[in-house]
Amino acid sequence: MVAIAAVSPRATAGESPRGAPATRAEIQIGLCGPPDRIERALDLVPRGAPIEVWLFDDAALTLFGRGLRLRLRVAKGGSEFALKVADQDCAKLDPKAVPRGQGKCEYDVHGASMAGAVTLTRALNARETSDLMAGRVPPAQMLSAAQTRYLRDVVGLWPLPPALRGLGPISLRSYATRTGSYDVDLTQLPAGEQYVEISRKVKVADATKAMGVLEADLARAGVEACADQSAQAVNKLRALLR
Repeated sequence: MVAIAAVSPRATAGESPRGAPATRAEIQIGLCGPPDRIERALDLVPRGAPIEVWLFDDAALTLFGRGLRLRLRVAKGGSEFALKVADQDCAKLDPKAVPRGQGKCEYDVHGASMAGAVTLTRALNARETSDLMAGRVPPAQMLSAAQTRYLRDVVGLWPLPPALRGLGPISLRSYATRTGSYDVDLTQLPAGEQYVEISRKVKVADATKAMGVLEADLARAGVEACADQSAQAVNKLRALLR
């Protein structure tokens, strides 16, 4: 994702961003190979029931190009509509921009690159969820006040592009390694394409060490990391647009 206005910097995974020592980092690696082989090699244990996921963007992927993701997760216990904004400086973030209980700022770690990301969420009821998935109500009308303010005041993108549409459904199955060290997500698109990602949340200061341990664990298990880690997200969106 490209950087957006009023945000800053990327750091290497070995550098703890000044002013945010307590902030968490999520180390992530996209995995390549048959999902069933990955499941056996990592001795994965299913965690909860599969959930349905929808992403929202237009044909030009305008939101993705601005470092934004709108995501709806639908589960039996309720639905969550999330706005994720990439390349945010968690250390300099105004606390008022992310109200307590409505969001977070964490660091995403891919290889040696670490960048902050803000996620703001809103719970939807069954009718709101149905209206959003069916396109009866545009995504902008489902945003919380905090999500709208962040788009307008921080990102500088308001109103949202008019041609946003739901892309999905995506089936998301979550697993844990038997040791509990890692989380693994398997997503399957409507046409059958599958993507696997392994992740773990750690302290920012521990990100480099944790990434090295993860890479070593994958090598011992004979599980291959995808050669192009940066293409996973956009490949999903392009496949959904077809």
